[in-house]
Amino acid sequence: MWVFILAAKNDAFRVFKKFKFLIENKTEYKIKALRTDRGGEFLSTEFTQFCEDEGIERHLTAAYTPQQNGVVERRNRTVMVMARSLLKSTHMPARLWAEAVRHAVYLLNRLPTKALGECTPFEA
Repeated sequence: MWVFILAAKNDAFRVFKKFKFLIENKTEYKIKALRTDRGGEFLSTEFTQFCEDEGIERHLTAAYTPQQNGVVERRNRTVMVMARSLLKSTHMPARLWAEAVRHAVYLLNRLPTKALGECTPFEA
């Protein structure tokens, strides 16, 4: 799992391009498909054209149906709950939210999961 903290939703396109570059240059994998909701940040002409040019197949969920993206929605909830718990248990201020979210993802990437046969994502 990767996390990028956006200052504003309109940063999504710039950050996605950075993510794509990172993945495709550090691994042998190429992004072939992208599933998003119908947020305006994902529907811009610029974003749509980039995906077409790069051969990335777009999958948009139906409006107001987060259930179509259930796995991601549940994972996001887990990250948010962990981040909130980290801040609360350490008496840290809310302004450290981004760091708490990054740390939660760091921890989740190193914890065993049933889906991976009790291996960590790092090991798999």
